[in-house]
Parts: sequence; structure tokens; C-alpha cells
Amino acid sequence: MNPDLAEEIEEMIDTLAKSGFFNTDEILEIVEDEFIEEDLDISQFNIPQIESSNLNFARLEKAFNLLASKNIVAIHNCGYDLEEGVGDAFELYVHLRNNKFNPDGFCFYSFEDVEEAIYDDKLRITFGDFENDEKKALEIGNTVKDLLEQEGFKISWDGTVNNQIEILCFKWDKMYDSEKEYEMEGAFNNFCEAQK
Repeated sequence: MNPDLAEEIEEMIDTLAKSGFFNTDEILEIVEDEFIEEDLDISQFNIPQIESSNLNFARLEKAFNLLASKNIVAIHNCGYDLEEGVGDAFELYVHLRNNKFNPDGFCFYSFEDVEEAIYDDKLRITFGDFENDEKKALEIGNTVKDLLEQEGFKISWDGTVNNQIEILCFKWDKMYDSEKEYEMEGAFNNFCEAQK
């Protein structure tokens, strides 16, 4: 196998494992899909077992759960990038509306943001409302910022709807948990539970 390709695959596997969102089979499936044109024997790659403290992630998860109780849909690992994440947030909004819920807005981080957190120790949080109302979006941004600060995170944000909220000095330490749902399904369930 081409050494550059092997290195690219190993880096991808390492990042997926460190993200804490995928089990071994899911990681292999993602890699196979990504490199479908290559004639690969994926079984020759080792999937590292990542042991993490989950301390920072537990605080982030607590803030996201609190946001759901404030009528804000908070989505972990939402889409690959910002554009896909916004699309997924609006798709989730439609599902919630179909189930008689009316969320004010959303916040999320994408897998691209997870990658940045793993390698650069900062996590970007995207936020917004569902009606393109700048005043409402700013209120949501301030609520997200306040709840993240309440959990002890150091925040950088210019207070505008044009820029994401950044959690600074954020060591990504999520541990895989087969008992919990994240992404869109997890956000849907958390939001519905918080509205009871």
C-alpha cells in the first residue's frame, strides 16, 4: 500500500477513535466508505482503544442538556462541517415541529469542530434561531455562552451572530459510551425529555 495513503487512513482512524463517538465497527465502516475507490484490506489497521477521563465532555454534555431545558436544541457531533450541521439542525427542527415541539433555536458543533478540539484544544459552537431573526439568534448565543461559562469553560466570542462561540483551552476527552445516543437522535431525545 502507498505509504501516504496508509498514513492518511491511520490518521483518520486515530481521529475517529479519539472523538469518542464511534465503536470499532463504525470506525471501520466510515473508513471503508471514505476510501471505497481503493482496494483496501481494512482489517490490517489497528483501531486504538482510547482511555479518556470524560471530565470536560461531561461538563459540555451538562451544558447541552441545560440548553434543551431552555428550549434550545443542542446537538453533539452535528454533520461534518458547519454547512452540513446547519442543515441537520433544521432537519431536526422539522422532526420536532412534527412532534408538536417548538424550539427557539439551536446550537451544535460539527465533526470538523471535534477535530479542531482534538488537535488544537478549542471547540467552536455554532448557534442560531430557526426564523432568521437576528435579535432572537443573539439571545440564543448569549444563553449558550452563559451556560458554558456556568460550567466553568473559558469563552471567546465577539457577541455577534456572524461568529461562533469558542471554548478555549478545551481538552477533548470524550470516552465512547455504547449506552448513550448523540448526534441528531440524541439531541431529539434530550430535547423531548427536557420539555416534560
